[in-house]
Amino acid sequence: MPVIRNLGRAASQLLQSSGCGCGVSLVPVRAIGVSPRQVASDASFHSVTFSESDHPRVLITGGLGQLGVGLAKLLRKRFGKNNVILSDIRKPADNVFYSGPFIFADILDYKNLREIVVNNRITWLFHYSALLSAVGEANVPLARAVNITGLHNVLDIAAEHNLRLFVPSTIGAFGPTSPRDPTPDLCIQRPRTIYGVSKVHAELMGEYYHYRYGLDFRCLRYPGIISADSQPGGGTTDYAVQIFHDAIKTGKFQCYLRPDTRLPMMYIDDCLKATLEVMEAPAEALTMRTYNISAMSFTPEELAQEVQKYVPELQMTYNVDQVRQAIADSWPMNFDDSNARRDWGWKHDYDLPELVTTMFSYLGSDSRIAQAN
Repeated sequence: MPVIRNLGRAASQLLQSSGCGCGVSLVPVRAIGVSPRQVASDASFHSVTFSESDHPRVLITGGLGQLGVGLAKLLRKRFGKNNVILSDIRKPADNVFYSGPFIFADILDYKNLREIVVNNRITWLFHYSALLSAVGEANVPLARAVNITGLHNVLDIAAEHNLRLFVPSTIGAFGPTSPRDPTPDLCIQRPRTIYGVSKVHAELMGEYYHYRYGLDFRCLRYPGIISADSQPGGGTTDYAVQIFHDAIKTGKFQCYLRPDTRLPMMYIDDCLKATLEVMEAPAEALTMRTYNISAMSFTPEELAQEVQKYVPELQMTYNVDQVRQAIADSWPMNFDDSNARRDWGWKHDYDLPELVTTMFSYLGSDSRIAQAN
């Protein structure tokens, strides 16, 4: 019981301090436990197929993180507003709440999650609830509960109810012994963060459920995701978002990674597009269940040089965080995403110059851009 109480206090503190970034949603620890269910050893499940006129019914868990709201907007435009349900354990902003269906969903509450799937006739599930790298290292027990126990609940429900399941993975699923430049889809994976370990676990469990039970599991390894409409939330690549906010507000930015730290990155629109494309891809086109995707790769120094084209007075300094730097040094420098480009036609739209221009335009620095131009 002391462990549960400590986890509860940690969860409360994290919820009060900030959001958690990329598709992240903290969940209450009160529900930690073993759900009284088990997949039968002789069970056989088959994924549902959809005609063009029969839109999927979608549930997004952890929907108030960096990716969930944008994904809901994209899917509602494609499948209809009422066919896409956003869920989280936090209270949404008014604009999110009134933009389409929103419900409370705790991924550690197996019974409640199962009721949601049944009562709303869900056919596609996007599982974005997770704790990111830096936040996870600060609270390993909570990350283990959210990222692993929550995943198990989702896998069992998806298999039982024939769902098409998407679970994002990450560059953090690789480790210091993985090839880094480039990193292929299949290679050694020995991550050294609980976030990375939980994502390798998700990849392998999803693949196992696919081959054992016929679960239509699909997964993309995201690079660092950059967006203008969410605050950084605990990821090692968050400097690439914070630099834009600080450049506009103060003209100064202190980076916690070395200037030569190269990591793969992607603008959020490309990320959401890739997620929808892989979910809509014909099953027979997929030669694997987990794919790398990428768009660009840059260092903090290269990003700063591009930002200074629009904010010439930007002062860039470095104060290296050894924990985050060690994480970044164990991650890929470049992703090999040739299999995604070959199998289902993945193609990115944003390179570094387009990324920087788009970020400044969304963050309201048009006057700076006009002055620089």
